[in-house]
Amino acid sequence: MSQTQDVVELILQDHRRMEDLFRLMRSVEADRAAALEEFADLLIAHALAEEAKVYPALKRYKNIDDEEVEHGEHEHDEGNQALLALLEVEEVGSDEWDSKLEELVEAVTHHADEEERTILNGARENVAMERREELGAAFLEERERQLKAGCGSVDNVRRIVES
Repeated sequence: MSQTQDVVELILQDHRRMEDLFRLMRSVEADRAAALEEFADLLIAHALAEEAKVYPALKRYKNIDDEEVEHGEHEHDEGNQALLALLEVEEVGSDEWDSKLEELVEAVTHHADEEERTILNGARENVAMERREELGAAFLEERERQLKAGCGSVDNVRRIVES
């Protein structure tokens, strides 16, 4: 991972890491439970940091569609619900686990693709690098705070989904 502070690049790095973790969770040779644990922490910390520090700031730019930002928040909810469903499956690698994993992959991949095409491209084109770096620093700080708090635990994910 590069040491960029550009919020667009930081979000893209997280998206690529999530794709790597999906590959591990699908692999019978990998420690699928450990990959899920890392994924859960990353997904929740990433989404909470975006919603707290990035999305509100981007809504202030006239060339970034507020509806796309709000849609991104809605898709975070869908990803969180799919994550909770997978975390609640008893047996890693069971048919149910594999099925719930594919639902999670679909929800998160759809969101990441849309976010990259709309919100992040809009930010890259309309937000000055200095501001993107400020947002990146805020994003990283909040993301790290969430990670240290164990944000991907099943109890925390359940609390987020139910709120």
